[in-house]
Amino acid sequence: MRCSVWFVASCALILCALQLIDGATGQRQCSEMDYYYEYTECDSTGSRWRVAIPQSPGTCTGLPEPVRGTECTFSCKAGEFLEMSAQECTQCAAGSYSLGSGIRFDQWDSMPAGFSSLATSLENGPRGDDRLTCNSSSWVPQGNYLESNRDECTVSLIYAVHLKKQGSVSFEYQYPDNGLLFEFFIQNDQCQEMDQSADTKWLKLTNHSEWATHTVNLKSGTNILYWRTGGVLMGTKVVKPILLKNIQIEGVAYTSECFPCKPGTFSRVPGSSTCEPCPRNTFSGHGASSCTPCNTTTQYAGEGSAVCKDRPPCSKKDYFQIHTACDHEGKTQVIYKWIEPKICLEGVTGADTLPPSGKREPCPPCNPGFYNNDTATCSPCPPGTYSDGMKPCKQCPAGTEPTLGYEYKWWNVLPANMKTSCFNVGNSKCDNMNGWEVAGDHIQSGAGISDNDYLILNIHIPGFKLPTSVSSHSGTEFGRITFEFETLCTADCELYFMMDVNRKSTTVVESWERTKARQSYTHVMTKNASVSYTWAFQRTNQPSDVRRYVNDVARIYSVSVSNAVDGVSSRCRACALSTQPFSSTCVPCPPGHYIDASTNQCTECPHNTYLVPHATPGPDTCRPCGPASKSDKDHSLCYSDCHFTHTEGNVTLTFDFSPLGSLGSLMNGPSFTSKGTKYFHQFNISLCGGQGHLAECTDNVTDLSIADSQREKGEGANSVKTFICQSTIIPASGRGFNTALSSQSINLADTFLGASVENTLGGIRARPELYPQSSKKVPDVNFYYKSLEVTSSCETGRSAVVTLRCNPAKSTKGELSVPSQCPAGTCDGCTFYFLWESSAACPTCTERDYHRIEGACKGGHQDLLYVWTEPKLCIGGVTLPEKKTLPCEGVEFWVRLGAGLAAFTAVLLVSLTCYFWKKNKRLEYKYSRLVMSANKECEMPGADSCAVMEGENEGDMEDEVVYSKPSLLGKLKAIASKGNGQKYENVQLNSHSKALVWS
Repeated sequence: MRCSVWFVASCALILCALQLIDGATGQRQCSEMDYYYEYTECDSTGSRWRVAIPQSPGTCTGLPEPVRGTECTFSCKAGEFLEMSAQECTQCAAGSYSLGSGIRFDQWDSMPAGFSSLATSLENGPRGDDRLTCNSSSWVPQGNYLESNRDECTVSLIYAVHLKKQGSVSFEYQYPDNGLLFEFFIQNDQCQEMDQSADTKWLKLTNHSEWATHTVNLKSGTNILYWRTGGVLMGTKVVKPILLKNIQIEGVAYTSECFPCKPGTFSRVPGSSTCEPCPRNTFSGHGASSCTPCNTTTQYAGEGSAVCKDRPPCSKKDYFQIHTACDHEGKTQVIYKWIEPKICLEGVTGADTLPPSGKREPCPPCNPGFYNNDTATCSPCPPGTYSDGMKPCKQCPAGTEPTLGYEYKWWNVLPANMKTSCFNVGNSKCDNMNGWEVAGDHIQSGAGISDNDYLILNIHIPGFKLPTSVSSHSGTEFGRITFEFETLCTADCELYFMMDVNRKSTTVVESWERTKARQSYTHVMTKNASVSYTWAFQRTNQPSDVRRYVNDVARIYSVSVSNAVDGVSSRCRACALSTQPFSSTCVPCPPGHYIDASTNQCTECPHNTYLVPHATPGPDTCRPCGPASKSDKDHSLCYSDCHFTHTEGNVTLTFDFSPLGSLGSLMNGPSFTSKGTKYFHQFNISLCGGQGHLAECTDNVTDLSIADSQREKGEGANSVKTFICQSTIIPASGRGFNTALSSQSINLADTFLGASVENTLGGIRARPELYPQSSKKVPDVNFYYKSLEVTSSCETGRSAVVTLRCNPAKSTKGELSVPSQCPAGTCDGCTFYFLWESSAACPTCTERDYHRIEGACKGGHQDLLYVWTEPKLCIGGVTLPEKKTLPCEGVEFWVRLGAGLAAFTAVLLVSLTCYFWKKNKRLEYKYSRLVMSANKECEMPGADSCAVMEGENEGDMEDEVVYSKPSLLGKLKAIASKGNGQKYENVQLNSHSKALVWS
C-alpha cells in the first residue's frame, strides 16, 4: 500500500511539473495517440492504479490523471481484450483473435518482440584465436516455425513474461535427431532456476516430421523461459535442427489488444479465439477476415497460403505411375496419375502430357511365403506350409519346421503390413500423397509436395518367434532385418533407417547421405519386442516449398525380416524330434546343442566351440574358439579365462591376467571441435570373462528424463554391452548444461578371436610399431576382438587389439593407453589399438627367475640367500626360498692342514735321502775292498781274502776304484727292484789293468 501511495504521489508531482513546463513553453495537449495505459503493481490489498504512459515523454501535456484500476484477479474471456480507457472487456474484431488471459506466438517471419537468441561462448580450444566462434549461431525464423542451430554451439531462445496468476506455457516441437541436446527450463527474476522434474526439462525425441506438444506449469510473477540446444555430434555429419512453433502462455490475466491473424489465416466473426487457415486455392493477408480466391486457371495456392502462385507447365515430375492388382490372367495394368494437388498446366508451350494408361504387363511372382491360386492377389501360405512364391504351398517334411518371416522382393502392391506417408516439415501431412511407390522389382520414393518433405515407409513387426529347436538358446539374436537399397541424388539427400521399440520413441539406426551404390544392410534385433522399422527419405534439409529435385530418388529392392511372429514361411529347416517312439513333434534343443541331420536329435557342441545362431543345422554350426580362448557352458560365445601359456624353445612362460580381468577404462583427450567444444573418448574394456563380465557404455543425451529406477533396469537407455565399447563424453563445464553428457555409445568388440604373441590373427594385425618396446625379454600378448556389426564406413565391421605388456613399474591394475599416432584409438575409424601396461601382464615366477648367494663363514656358520634376478620380469608363482644357515670350516684349518702336510713331506724326503746316502756309502766301501782283494797274487785265496779288514789303509791300494753315484730317482727304482725280488746291485769298477763287473 505504501508503494502504491508513493507511486501515485510521484505521478502527481510529474504531472504538476509537466503542467508548469507546458505553461512556460506552450506545448500542445496530449491526444489518445500520444499515450497508452498501464496498471501499477498490485499492492497487498489487491488494488492497483491505471496510469497513462506517454509514447514520447515531453512532446505534449495534459496526460489523464491516475485512476483506480480493476481488481488484480480480473481477467477477460477468450476472444476478448481489456479496453483500458473504459477498463472493460471488449470482443476482438474480425480478422483478429485473443486468448483472453494468454498470448500466442504462431508467426515467425521475424523474431517476435520480447524474444532473443543467445549463443553461449564455448571453451577455448588448443588453436586459440584460430577456432571458429558461435557468433553466427542462433534460432532462425522460418515463417511457420523457428529452426535451431545445426552445430555444436549452445544456443538459448529466451522470453520473459510476468504472470498475474498461476498459468502455463505450451509449445509444439520437432526433435528428430539425437545429435542435439534439447532442454526447456524456467528461471525467476533472480536468475534462479525453478524446480522442474526431469521429464519437463529434457524433451524427448519425436518421429521425423511429427510435432509433439510440451506443457509446463508456471508460477505467478516473473518467469524467464529458456529453450536451449547444443550439438553433441562430433563428426562432419549435419544434424537435423529442432523446430519450434505455436508457443502459448496462459496466466497474464488480461491482454490489452487483440492479435491480428497471420497471412494465410482468417477469423470470420468478432470475438474469435483462433484463426482458421485459408482453404486450397485461396489466400489472405495480415489480419484478414476472409480469404480471397485465386484465379485457378493460371494460379494455385496450397492450404494456408499467403499468396497465389503461377501454375508451371506440366513436366515428368508432375505425374507418377502405379500398378493395378493382378487380374485372373496374371496381368497388371500401368496407370499414370497426376500428383495431387495438381498445380501444373497442360496444353501450354513446353508442357508434357500424361502418358496413356492401361498397358498390361505380366504380374511379378508372389513373394516367398505367398501363393497365387488363380486369383487376382497373392495369399499367405497356411500355417505349417511354405512356398517360394512360384509354386503352390506344401507341407514341411517330417523332421523339419517352417521358418517364419517376410521376404519382399517383388513390388506389385504395397504389402499389408507396410504403410507409406508423406510429411511436410513446416506444416502437416502431405495430402493425397504417397511417400513411396511400388515399381515391380523395387519400391521407390515418391514426389512429395516440396523437396524437404519426409517420405515415409514403415513396416510393423508385433514380435519375434524363434524356431522351436533354438527357442531356448541363450543367444541375443531374436531376429534380423536385411534390405537392399540405393540412392541417386544431385542435392544433399539423406535416407534414414529408424526403429521404434514398443512404441516409445523412434531412434535413427543408420543413415546414408547423397548418392549410394546398390548395397545391403542388416540390423540384428537383440530383444523380443514389438518394433516398427521406418525408412525416411528427404531430398534436402533446407527449407523449401517447391520441387526442384524430384528426380532424386531412393530405391529399396528387397526387405527380409526373420522370425517375425506373424510372418509367413518360405522354406523349412531341420528340427530336433522328440525321443518318444514314432514321434514327429519338434522339440527345443538345450543351449549349446545342434541338430544331427542323420538322427534329428540334439547334439552338444564339442568342447571349446561356440554355436553360430540361426545357421543351417549340422556340426559346422559349432565353430572352434580361437587360441587361448574357451567357450562358455552354453556355447554361445568364446572368452578368455585370463590364463595364457607361451613356449619358446625349452622355456615356457605362464601368464595369469586375472588382476586385469575386471573392467578397464580409458578416457583419452581432451579433444576440441572446430568451434572449441571440449570432448573426450571413453573406452570400457572387459578383458576376461563371459556374458556376466561384459563392459557397458550408456548414452544419457536423450534419456535424461528417464527415472533412475527405469535406468537401473535398462529401460529406455541406449546402452551397449560388449567386450569393448566407446562413448563420447562432453563435460558439463563450458556448455551451460548442468550434467556431463555421454553420447554415441558404439560396440567395438562383441567377438573374442583369441590371444597370441603373434602380430596377426583372423586377418587383424596388431601393428607393434605403434608401441615401441625397449626390452623383448618378455613378449607382448595380443588380445584380438571383432565386431560383427557392419557400418557404412566399416563394411566388415570394427575390430580391436588389446596389447598386454609386462611392466614391473606399473601396478597390477596397470595403465591403458592409445597410440600417439592415433589419439582417438584408431587411425582408420575401423580398427582400434590399446596398450595395457601392467605388472600383472608379466609371466608367473618360476625357479629360473631367482639365484642363490652364499654368505661368508663366520663363527663356523654360513648364510645362503635367494634373490630375484634383476630386472624382475615375473609376478606371483613360486616364492623366494627362506634364508638358510649352514655350519662351515674356516680358512685357518685348511692352512694348518696344508702346512702340516708340507712339513711331513719335507721330513720324509730328507730321511729317505740320508738313508739311501748312508747305505750307498757302505756298499762302495765293500766293493773297494773286494777289488783290492782280487788283485793280490795268491794261488788260492782264502775265503775271506777279499774282505776288507778294518783299519786297513784304503789309500795304499794300487788300483783306483771308480764308481758312479746313482741319482735319487735311480735309488728309488732300485728299492722298487728289490721289492720285486731282485737282490743285487750293479757297480762299475774301473782299474788301470782291467775292470771287473759283478752282476
